[in-house]
Amino acid sequence: MKIVEEYWTMGAYDAVVIMEAPDDETMNAFILKVGSLGNVKGQTLRAFRRNEMEKILAKIK
Repeated sequence: MKIVEEYWTMGAYDAVVIMEAPDDETMNAFILKVGSLGNVKGQTLRAFRRNEMEKILAKIK
């Protein structure tokens, strides 16, 4: 896993961290571990690059 970008924000969230992981299971395990420590409350968003989304949308045509 690696941190790609991090932003410190104002508002409902203190930070936005963009990470890459080899698969969804690895990221989910990481988020569950960090959340279990009680110091961080996270929200996970699965994002798709343009070419990934085009492949997904092609399946419904």
